Amino acid sequence: MNKYVCEPCGYVYDPEVGDPDNGIEPGTAFADLPEDWVCPWCGMGKEVFVEEN
Repeated sequence: MNKYVCEPCGYVYDPEVGDPDNGIEPGTAFADLPEDWVCPWCGMGKEVFVEEN
């Protein structure tokens, strides 16, 4: 599974880690995140994330 980067702040969503502080279990693909999930660092939505190269 690919990692995704929040362009405004640089936070990297790693599916292997998930976002346990916000109820996202490890192993959750970016595409499977809830539509209302936001970056835990800056609060921006999924639309500002880009796939990490």
